[in-house]
Amino acid sequence: MNARAALQFVRRHGIVLESARGPAPSFAEAVAGERIRGSWWGHPKSHEIFWLTRAVRDSPDVLVCRVLDGKVTYVHRRLWPALVRLASELGRDRLAAIREIHTASGKHIVKVSKFPAWVPPEVTRAAKGLSAAAARSSLGVDH
Repeated sequence: MNARAALQFVRRHGIVLESARGPAPSFAEAVAGERIRGSWWGHPKSHEIFWLTRAVRDSPDVLVCRVLDGKVTYVHRRLWPALVRLASELGRDRLAAIREIHTASGKHIVKVSKFPAWVPPEVTRAAKGLSAAAARSSLGVDH
């Protein structure tokens, strides 16, 4: 898998877990091409998984948050209006955008942009035009 294919995977699925198992596909397992037992860091494709997670995290079309079970989740831009529409149900804290910053000293710092500060105006407008039922359906949320 290359960076383009990685982004295509997220676009196609809409919501993807970075490495956890749960109600959405696991990105790490998609890159590995198999179920991963234990940490993906121990997998033979760990370097590829790492670099592709960085490519996805760096895309302006992907929100990195913790909306699914508090796990690192990728959400493609096409589903952002549904997230915004259902923010009160999903949990505003879970919709905070997270971004890793690499400092000059080599430290990694997690920067959090609270919801709705990261939401572009056009996404807010699109969310207002969605019914809750349509938003739930596009996200695959059963309520």
